[in-house]
Amino acid sequence: MGTTMMRMALTAMGTARKTGVALGVGLLLSLGCSGTALSPGTSSRSVGSLVSESLRHPPAGDVVGSEGLYGGFAWRGIPYARSPIGDRRFRAPVPAAGWDQPFKALRFASPCPQYASTTNTDAAFSKGDTIGEEDCLFLNVYAPNVSGMSDASKSAGLPVMFWIHGGGNTSGTSSFYNGSRLADEQQVVVVTINYRLGFLGWFRHRALRAGADAADASGNFGTLDQILALEWVKDNIAAFGGDPANVTIFGESAGAWNVLALMASPLAEGKFHRAIAESALTWSFSSAAAENFADAAEPGRASSSNEVLVRLLVARKIATDRVSAKEKIAAMDDETLSQFLREQTVAEFFEGYRREGTDVEDGYICPRIFEDGFVLPPYPLGHAFRPEASFNRVPVILGTNRDEEKLFLFYNREYTSQVFGIIPTFRDRDRYLRDAETLTRIWRMMAVDEIAQDLSRSMTGNVFSYRFDWDEQPSFLWSNLAELIGAAHGFEIPFVFGHWDLGPNSDRLFDEENRAGRESLSRAMGSYWAEFAWHGSPGKGRGGDLPEWSNWDHSQPRFAILDTPAGGGVRMSKGRDTATKIAETILEDTSYESLERRCQALASIYNWAPLAFSVDDFAEVGGGLCWDFSIHDLVEPL
Repeated sequence: MGTTMMRMALTAMGTARKTGVALGVGLLLSLGCSGTALSPGTSSRSVGSLVSESLRHPPAGDVVGSEGLYGGFAWRGIPYARSPIGDRRFRAPVPAAGWDQPFKALRFASPCPQYASTTNTDAAFSKGDTIGEEDCLFLNVYAPNVSGMSDASKSAGLPVMFWIHGGGNTSGTSSFYNGSRLADEQQVVVVTINYRLGFLGWFRHRALRAGADAADASGNFGTLDQILALEWVKDNIAAFGGDPANVTIFGESAGAWNVLALMASPLAEGKFHRAIAESALTWSFSSAAAENFADAAEPGRASSSNEVLVRLLVARKIATDRVSAKEKIAAMDDETLSQFLREQTVAEFFEGYRREGTDVEDGYICPRIFEDGFVLPPYPLGHAFRPEASFNRVPVILGTNRDEEKLFLFYNREYTSQVFGIIPTFRDRDRYLRDAETLTRIWRMMAVDEIAQDLSRSMTGNVFSYRFDWDEQPSFLWSNLAELIGAAHGFEIPFVFGHWDLGPNSDRLFDEENRAGRESLSRAMGSYWAEFAWHGSPGKGRGGDLPEWSNWDHSQPRFAILDTPAGGGVRMSKGRDTATKIAETILEDTSYESLERRCQALASIYNWAPLAFSVDDFAEVGGGLCWDFSIHDLVEPL
C-alpha cells in the first residue's frame, strides 16, 4: 500500500482507533499501485442507457431505468426526501415531492458531504479534499426481470433487501454497492440508500430544539433519513416487483450499527421484517456527550456541538478565543444561534471538527446515534435488546469476520511498513497477529455475543450468527496477503453481492486461482441471505442444498462458519466470548512487551464495550494490575 493510498484509506475511515469502521475491500485495491480504486463496476457513476421495458408506475411518479449489470433492471438516483438544505438543515427529513413526467433514474446521486476516499469517488483527489452535496437523499433499486414470472408470483411480490452502507456514519455512499447480481440470481429486490452523514446526520444543540417538534429536536437526522427511506419503500416498492410486507434491512459496519438502531427505534416499527447486521457496533451517545462543553460538570466530547460552535465563532472572528466564545454562546438567543448554524458552509463545519494537532488524513469524529428518548431509547443502544426492553422483534442475523482488525492494523505504521515504499510487510509479525486476534475478539463479543444472548432470550429460534473466514488472497511479491489481511473487516461484502469488479486493481485480491472457491462461497452466502429474506431463517439456502444453519440459543450459542471447501467449507460451530474471558487471555499472555502494552489491551475492552467491561472492571482486573494507568490515557475514545 503506497503512502498516497494509505492516506486515502485513512481519510475514508478516520483513524482506525477513532472510528473502528471502514469499507475494507475498496481501501485495499491499489496494493503496490498508484491507481484509484473505483466503486463496484467501473461504469457505476456513468449514465445508464434508458430501457423502455423498465418503466414503472410507483405512486411517487413514473420512473424509467436501465439494464442491471448482471441482468434485470436498475433505477438509480431516485429522490425519497426533499433537499435538506437551508432552513431544512438539522431537521427531520420530509418526503420528496412527486413528479408528473417519467423520472429518468439513470445516474447515481451525489454522495453526502464527506472527505474523499477510494470508496466514494473515482475522480482524482488530494489529501483533505471534501466531496458530496447536502442534497443527497436518494436511493437506488435493483430488480430482476419479472416478465417470466406467473401472475400469482408477481402479485405476491419479491422480498425486499434494503442495504445501508458503512463508513463510520461519516463517509460512504450507496453507489459503491451494485445490487444487480444479488437481485437477479436470488429473485429479490435490492434497495441501496444515501443518508446524511457525520455532523449533518447527527447534531444536537439547545438552540435547534427551541420550538422544534420531537423529531427535529432529536438530532438523529441520519436515522430519520433511513426511516423515511423505509417509508418510501413501503409506499412504492410494489411497482418494482417488491413485497412491502417483507423487507429485510441489512448493512455492514456503520450500516450494521444503523440496522441495530432501527431495531431499537419505535419509529421504525412495522417498516421492516428481518434484519442482518454484518460487523455491527453498539455505541451510542448521551445528550450530554453530544452537546456539552468538554469542561462542563457533565462533560461533553471534544467534538460536541458546543465545542464545534466555539471553533466556528473563533474562525468567523466573532470571538477571539474559547473563553470569549463561550460567553458569546451564553449571551446569544436560540434563534440567532440556530440561524448561525444553518448559515455555515459545509467546509466551515469540516474545519470546525478539526482539533489542534490533528491532520485531515485522520478524517473527523463526531457524536452520532443519540439516546434521545424519541427516535432511539434514552439509554445505551447496547442495552436496547434485553428481554424487558421494547424493540422491534424481528428475525436477525449477526456476524463478524474472523480477522476484522487486520484491516486497521494493516494501515497502522506501528504494525506494518512498506519495502521500497510499495510492498507491505510486518514490523513484528507476532505482535500483529496477537493484537489483531485480541481486538477482533472484543469486536465480536460486542457485536454478536452480547447482543445474541439478549435477543435469544426474547426471540427464541429467531437469532442466527456467522463468522466469515475467507482468507485466500494471493501473495504479492513476498507479502503474504492472506496473513496480513485475511478475513478482514468488510471482506464479506463482495461475497454477499457477488460482485468482484471493484476497480482496475481488483486482481490484487481476486485472481483466477481463488475464483472457484470464492464463487462457490459467494453463491452459498447469497443463497443464505436471500432465504433469510424470503422466510426469516437462512435454513439450507434457497435451493435447500446447503448445510443447515442452526439458530443461536442462549444455552447453546451456535454460529455458521462461512468458508470455501478448501478452508473447511460452510459448517456450524459453537461457543461465545465474554469480556472476562478476553481479559483472562490478556493477563495470561506472556508476549506483551511491557505492563503498559498489557494494560492498553485491557483498556481496549472498555473502549469498545464499556457496557461489558467498565472502568471499575479495568481498575480491579489482575488485582489492580493497571492502577498506575489512567484508562483514558491508554486509549483514545471512539
